[in-house]
Amino acid sequence: MSQPRRPSHPDLSALGELTEDEKENFAERLRERVYVTFAALAVILTLLAHAHGLTAGTAAGSLTITAVGTVAAAWLAELIAHLAAHGGFPDRKHLGAMTRTSGSALVTIVFPLLALLAAGIGWWEVTTALRVGVGVLIGTLVVIAWLGVRRTALPWPARILALGMLAALAVGVVALKLLAHA
Repeated sequence: MSQPRRPSHPDLSALGELTEDEKENFAERLRERVYVTFAALAVILTLLAHAHGLTAGTAAGSLTITAVGTVAAAWLAELIAHLAAHGGFPDRKHLGAMTRTSGSALVTIVFPLLALLAAGIGWWEVTTALRVGVGVLIGTLVVIAWLGVRRTALPWPARILALGMLAALAVGVVALKLLAHA
């Protein structure tokens, strides 16, 4: 009799019941989403700063190219790291898992792209869509950081301090990315 298959996206309340491999896989998916979120946030903020004459299609194209490029770079980095650590290419199962993990990070740009679609069909201005995208991406980072801090054994005041420190570091990362795109 085979064991029931665990869902690929575990319930966060059940993380303590997962195996170490499943926890690592969850952490990898979350890490990929954070990378893409930061990259997308920097691009949207840059587009917002230069929005005069910008079309929704151009903005959506820039956002998509950035996200796909970030995912491709992360996938390639994982492949190179596997080659270096294991002395060979990953087997088919691991290669599929790598691809699913990296590819799943593209979900972070769905709402910003939907906002740009709304601008493209005339429901909103492009700048409004970009601002919605910024809000969604910042919200995504806040939720991910909160999920991480929430699971720690720290007392509540220390959790709040940790969340504040993560927020400050995130602002620093976004500032650096903006500096690079300016």
